[in-house]
Amino acid sequence: MNLVNSFIQWFADHPEVLIGMGISSIFIFLISILGISWFIAQIPEDYFLRSKRQPSKWQEQKPILRFVVMFGKNLIGLSLIIGGLLMLVLPGQGLLTIVTGLLLVNYPGKYKLEQKLSSMPSIFRALNWIRLKAKKPPLQRKAS
Repeated sequence: MNLVNSFIQWFADHPEVLIGMGISSIFIFLISILGISWFIAQIPEDYFLRSKRQPSKWQEQKPILRFVVMFGKNLIGLSLIIGGLLMLVLPGQGLLTIVTGLLLVNYPGKYKLEQKLSSMPSIFRALNWIRLKAKKPPLQRKAS
């Protein structure tokens, strides 16, 4: 209990840290909302019809640029995951931010997870609603 009191006292002595964390929370939340909408709009409409993720032509033609983009994307994703974990105890949309981070980071089985999540009717409708707002054609999926 003494450790908890010390922790609370430290924040009481340093209110600027809480203010900074609150501002960061709002900033990360806005980036999550805008970023997720932009990323959904960039998904090719036949993305979920494939059994395996296909690299785009620019990724095959420019391996150095692909590495730089992948590194940056994973760094942003990791930052969002950490920010989302912090937002579970601070103001902000922690779970949404964690999900956004997970969508950015590369890891084994990610494509299967994306297919599984997009197969849920409510999620698929939400994805296509976002695409409609971005004036993009709806996503297609395999017939069940």
